[in-house]
Amino acid sequence: MPPFHPAFDELPGEIPIFPLSGALLLPEGRLPLNIFEPRYLAMVEDSLAAGRMFGMVMPDPGLPRTEIGSQIYRVGCLGRLSSFAETDDGRYLITLTGVIRYRVVEEVAMRRGYRRARVEYGDFAPDLAVGVKPQIDRAALVGALRPYFKARGIEANWEAVENTSDAMLVTTLCMVCPFDAREKQALLEAPGAEERATMLVALMQMDMHATGMAPEGRPS
Repeated sequence: MPPFHPAFDELPGEIPIFPLSGALLLPEGRLPLNIFEPRYLAMVEDSLAAGRMFGMVMPDPGLPRTEIGSQIYRVGCLGRLSSFAETDDGRYLITLTGVIRYRVVEEVAMRRGYRRARVEYGDFAPDLAVGVKPQIDRAALVGALRPYFKARGIEANWEAVENTSDAMLVTTLCMVCPFDAREKQALLEAPGAEERATMLVALMQMDMHATGMAPEGRPS
């Protein structure tokens, strides 16, 4: 098991949660965050003192806001603070590395202004597996990715893409591609990397058709 990677029975039952629209974290993914709100500065400080972990979760755009903020999806991802820096103006620049997905059982009392939840991980224990190599159709993935990036005006380092493992490529693309909240949540809740890769290709192809581009990158 990688350094600082918790065992299943060491996972916290109650965690701080950070609801952030469009911010998808997946196991083994790395999410940079610029923390500036006082309640989330407090959350990071508390997390640094207690296991260095908190949960990312996306607000559900289909539900109305409540007195404590946006209602959230029930599945999120626990992350570990893997890098931390403080700026001169009091912000925290952090990187959160995904550990394991969780299901929200219920929200509990807030602490220092940030939200907290009781969570369970049982459905997602395979997220902690190390060294698993998913069977991914890389040619189909890259074949959909090139015209999608071109249509979206996204620059890519194709040499880096070529040198990235299948599993990490899928994880990174899911996190950085500009899908909407429902699509990102579907990617998060996919059973594993293989299903996520299939869904990723389908989403890119649907986006191409919706924008009037053929899969090869030419107008349809």
